[in-house]
Amino acid sequence: MGVYHSRNALTGPFTPDRLAAVELPRTPLGRRGYRPEEVDALLHRLAYEMGERTRQRDQVREENRRLKHALRTWQSECTTRRLER
Repeated sequence: MGVYHSRNALTGPFTPDRLAAVELPRTPLGRRGYRPEEVDALLHRLAYEMGERTRQRDQVREENRRLKHALRTWQSECTTRRLER
């Protein structure tokens, strides 16, 4: 599947406002609904972007845990050194 490109040329990551502004192309006269391939392409793009954001969020959370642990360790070492004086 290809990447979805709407008529209003959305670029970059979706925001709620941008997602609400998406207009899918209509089918030719005589047919109802949207073109399935256009809907599928949009859904694939949304799934990919949501997956990327989830992955990035998880990385940030892990980095945050690592930094908190390092800070606590450093604080404990500083306190221990002060008490030994």
